[in-house]
Amino acid sequence: MKKLFPSGWLRILYLLVAFTIQLSVLVFLLSFFRSKFAYFQMAFTLLSLIVVIHIIKDDTNPSFKIPWIVLNLSLPLLGGLAYLFYGNVSFFSREKKFVAELKQRHRVLLPTSFDNLDELSKIDRHAAKQSRYLAGHAHAPLYRGTSVKYLSIGEEFWHSLLEDLKSAEKFIFMEYFIIRPGKMWNAIEEILAEKVAAGVEVRLMYDYFGSLLTLPADFRARMTSLGIDVVAFNRKAIFFDARFNHRDHRKITVIDGNIGYTGGINLADEYINEEKRFGHWKDTAVRLEGDAVRSLSSQFLALWSYERTTPEELLRFSPSITKEDDGFIQPFDDEPMDGERVGETAYKNLISRAVDYVYIMSPYLIIDNDIIRTMTETAKSGVDVRILVPGIPDKPYVGILNRSYYKTLIEGGVRIFEYTPGFVHAKQFVSDDKIALVGTINLDYRSLVHHFENGVWMYGSSSVLPIRDDFLKTLEVSEEITLENIRRRGLVYNVLLSVLRLFAPLM
Repeated sequence: MKKLFPSGWLRILYLLVAFTIQLSVLVFLLSFFRSKFAYFQMAFTLLSLIVVIHIIKDDTNPSFKIPWIVLNLSLPLLGGLAYLFYGNVSFFSREKKFVAELKQRHRVLLPTSFDNLDELSKIDRHAAKQSRYLAGHAHAPLYRGTSVKYLSIGEEFWHSLLEDLKSAEKFIFMEYFIIRPGKMWNAIEEILAEKVAAGVEVRLMYDYFGSLLTLPADFRARMTSLGIDVVAFNRKAIFFDARFNHRDHRKITVIDGNIGYTGGINLADEYINEEKRFGHWKDTAVRLEGDAVRSLSSQFLALWSYERTTPEELLRFSPSITKEDDGFIQPFDDEPMDGERVGETAYKNLISRAVDYVYIMSPYLIIDNDIIRTMTETAKSGVDVRILVPGIPDKPYVGILNRSYYKTLIEGGVRIFEYTPGFVHAKQFVSDDKIALVGTINLDYRSLVHHFENGVWMYGSSSVLPIRDDFLKTLEVSEEITLENIRRRGLVYNVLLSVLRLFAPLM
């Protein structure tokens, strides 16, 4: 029997119903108390003023404060409620404590020695400062004994992943923001089913909101029937819930604790250019093998335990191999519960400590004043700072927002390029032929503050130069943006840029 609605839209319908019910309650209350509306409005105005005072005294970045202050002062009736539901990026203290305990418990998989950091300090003290921040504030050990392979396009990642999945003997962990049935996922699912039948433990976690429109309604039941243990992250959060902002944007695969993948690539056909949505899709990843995979396993298991609280023996997920040294490797994660903006600080440290160059790929260039200042001050000091962004954005308003930052950056000495063939989804930095960072962290407020993210910082790895060379090769099919390009914009377009940029942190 043909379904009345596509399954993804059924989930949207569920969320809309929940939203409508909550909105209806608010409208009913307004109607019920309309005879005392003046008092009601005064109460909401007072609420908005209290919220504004709270925002002003908070140590949040000013770029985030301004749009919320404007919204609360211009719409006192709804601005205060909107901030309470969506503006507060903190979880309840009980949840924050619970997640902190989970992360602490899963550190049993991680080494406690700082020998590698001490060794890096003797080689390059500036690089060691970057690493020390991640070790101290993201609890991310620095590893040797790990090989790294850079995968410069989704198709390469997919074929490599399939071969490694076939080799699994003990367990497979997979965590992705988006899963969409198609050529890419169907091939992966077939292997996972075969592995489960052979006795391999398979765990799959995806973000409920990220995959809302991409997965059939019976996906979880189907995975369970195949023997795959599956979790939809944050499935219970609905619109009027601060947790709705917090999404699992990470992309992780771990195989037997020995092999790990991360990067920008989700499990859908556009990521391997089997489906053309925004021109050619440029995305990247890294494959780790050896000791550093411990951190990817720990990251996965900690978030898995947030949804599944059953205690388990963790040391069985430790790697069983050590590879020859391939530089210093440091996987890390960033989460919205600890108040530490790890991804943003890692990016700013890498930019500000560059000596010769720093090359950046990012789909989104929706940045605050701190990052703008870091980029322009670095460029003004003589460092070659280049940013590559999509020529065809995935969302029209995002393309406009990206361009709203061009003038300030270019006048500050930063060179900006748009990828002419299509969409860049890679999130990576490379600097001075020594340091690179590849992961899931976008240059926008939502990614830097609200989402669960992860990345791999590396120094002296054999993958650093391939990352640099891939960036330069990609520039050959990209267009550099100049101030002359910007001057051709009309008045209306520039006004639209200003309005969108004001509210960019809320998008």
